[in-house]
Amino acid sequence: MGAEGEIMPFGALAGLALGLAALSVGAYHFGFVLPRLEAILRLLEGEGGESFAAMRERQARVLERTDERLNELERLVRREVHRVGFIRYNSFRLALLTDEGDGVVLTSIHAGEETRTFGKAVRKFVPEQGASKEEQEAIAMARPGTAA
Repeated sequence: MGAEGEIMPFGALAGLALGLAALSVGAYHFGFVLPRLEAILRLLEGEGGESFAAMRERQARVLERTDERLNELERLVRREVHRVGFIRYNSFRLALLTDEGDGVVLTSIHAGEETRTFGKAVRKFVPEQGASKEEQEAIAMARPGTAA
């Protein structure tokens, strides 16, 4: 009977430990998980503010307006910027011009950990300020009849 008496308290302790673990999980669930799930449910149902469905609808409208604006910009670019010349070394020169040669030549120079970007107005394929050799090349590439 001595051996059985020692085993019995061990079983009782194991049962007690298992019971405490179950209570801890339950307390965690009711104290931490359940309130967060209820908050998510309130958000989805819209209690105390905008519902998830309303937020989704608002975001869909914003996305639709953004798409419309992008389409308009693409239409303008196709209509207005027909001439493009691009020269790339460590830096780049990009000429964006209309058929009449009006627009801009952009220069981006990368040196070390710094990048500088400049823009110069172009009228009738001639820069309004002095232009570098590479900027002149980009403008020349954008001229009609010039192979890119």
